[in-house]
Amino acid sequence: MKRVKIVDVLAADAVLGEIVVKGWVRTKRDSKGFSFLEINDGSCLNNVQAVIDHTPEIVAELEKINTGAAVAVSGEMVESPGKGQKWEVRAKTVRMVGFADAEAFPLQKKRHSDEFLRSIAHLRPRTNKFGAMFRIRSEAAQAIHEFYRERGFRYVHTPILTGSDCEGAGEMFRVTTLEPGAKSIEEDFFGKQAALTVSGQLEAELMALALGDVYTFGPTFRAENSNTPRHVAEFWMIEPEMAFADLEDDMELAEAMTKGVIRKVLEKCADDVDLFAKWVDKELMSTLTTILDHDFVRLPYKEAVAILQKCGKDFEYPVTFGTDLQTEHERYLSEEKFKRPVIVYNYPRSIKPFYMRCNDDNETVAAMDVLVPRIGELIGGSQREERLDVLEARMDEMDLNKEDYWWYLDTRRFGSAPHAGFGMGFERLLMLITGITNIRDVIPFPRTPRHLEF
Repeated sequence: MKRVKIVDVLAADAVLGEIVVKGWVRTKRDSKGFSFLEINDGSCLNNVQAVIDHTPEIVAELEKINTGAAVAVSGEMVESPGKGQKWEVRAKTVRMVGFADAEAFPLQKKRHSDEFLRSIAHLRPRTNKFGAMFRIRSEAAQAIHEFYRERGFRYVHTPILTGSDCEGAGEMFRVTTLEPGAKSIEEDFFGKQAALTVSGQLEAELMALALGDVYTFGPTFRAENSNTPRHVAEFWMIEPEMAFADLEDDMELAEAMTKGVIRKVLEKCADDVDLFAKWVDKELMSTLTTILDHDFVRLPYKEAVAILQKCGKDFEYPVTFGTDLQTEHERYLSEEKFKRPVIVYNYPRSIKPFYMRCNDDNETVAAMDVLVPRIGELIGGSQREERLDVLEARMDEMDLNKEDYWWYLDTRRFGSAPHAGFGMGFERLLMLITGITNIRDVIPFPRTPRHLEF
């Protein structure tokens, strides 16, 4: 008999006959003459119950099976007389596929702290919470690809190894084949300093100026010695770039993408999201519904600063024109003032990177950040500076070596065109969708300072 996944068993409209289910034992209960196994195979949040009569050959196998063991059960799919489940399996055969030591298996209790589960990241996907989390992560990733495919974007692969910094994006991890104490960088593999990328933006721009609309979705790396709930050293970024587009196009795409992914996850992972709404964030569904049902607020940076200065709150970081907004400011705007996502745009040029397009006021750039409740900044983007003379002047202003960016400047020499794009932190989007407050809990194997075990 062919294996049937538990999600298909539980969703069946009619009896499927004799089936085989395979998975991991969540609970085992023994009674006089029979036993119950609750089995989960990761295909959905819910378990299927197997009812097993104590025949001599089955009893011998059951004695080896404990919580955490991998099993294969074949039998008849029947209607369940118990509450909360439509179907169960009346077992004919039971086979232990993989043994689990009952004394040593660390997931015996119903509830474990997130801190404890981070220490066993190789096993935490077997819990309800993290199984649900990583199914949502999978569906959200698929939704991103579907969103861009439907809009005619091309998926491009930008390099993980890079010889240039996407200016202002953060500290970089250096990559080398040199032994400690080597004297010359010219002896290294590339003959120059190399690093893990902090962003695929600059390369995505090059592709957009040939293919039109593109996006990249891959891992990025920041060597920041930070242990906050918002930072990990390795994370994933979604970075679209659009040729012949301006800041308005950028803001429209950012809002549409945020809503589109949330809508798709709610449709495909309703049970999993419901778990987080019940046990993690009681306001989760109202937050997500508000995002879907309302337009994002559009707010110029100058107005945002004025609102923050007049709101009467005692912020840790003072707010003045020319300073970047901190998380506390971003959350006030999205959670308290407007109670929905806010797009702040036209930031001072003095606090933004060289590639953002200078506005006619010569004071601001065509940049935008999408701020959402509980998270703060979800997306950061801009219209890119397409004018060669202005771009070179900005690079001089910021003491950048133009020779290091000759390839970037070439795109402004040969058929330059207005274009725009943004970066969205995938893990922050997942925190928004699930209500999880620590970024370490939305990525399977978090990389943080002094932590590289798995």
